[in-house]
Amino acid sequence: MNRALPVVRLRVPTDEDAVAWHRIFDDPDVMEFHGGKAAELSVYEELTARQRRHDAERGYCLWTMLDENGQVIGFTGAQPWPQDWGPKGEIEIGWRLGREYWGKGYATAAAQMTLERLRAAGVPSVVAMVLADNTRSITVTERLGMRLAEVFTTPTGQRQGHCYRLDLQSGHTR
Repeated sequence: MNRALPVVRLRVPTDEDAVAWHRIFDDPDVMEFHGGKAAELSVYEELTARQRRHDAERGYCLWTMLDENGQVIGFTGAQPWPQDWGPKGEIEIGWRLGREYWGKGYATAAAQMTLERLRAAGVPSVVAMVLADNTRSITVTERLGMRLAEVFTTPTGQRQGHCYRLDLQSGHTR
């Protein structure tokens, strides 16, 4: 049974969003697949500033995700893969939500909006790098029509990960 996805809005991150991200990601459950604990506020300040530059230069970024009431609930979007390993030079789609918003369809709805924006910006394909035990994010990639393309071991932490791919121009995986 398909339920309707929730209303979600995306915006370019503001300075204030750094504080909101820091607050809602200060949860061990949220950070389980992102280093285990929340980063310092300064990391989120730098991240939101970098995302504003990405949006201005590329037309996409990690956008702040807002629920139907205008509350900041996390982020979703895309940016160039930032590591010196893995899919270098490719565009990675990703999302992170505050714990209380899990399981309600927000990540899927926002990621679908992200794919539409990326197609409009002329991005040919995306990857999603997901740790193999992150079943919630794997479910989102499947709902987006992404397909498992590669299994890898992370250089830091030596954890198994998955690289999912989606061709945005034809709608087919590659």
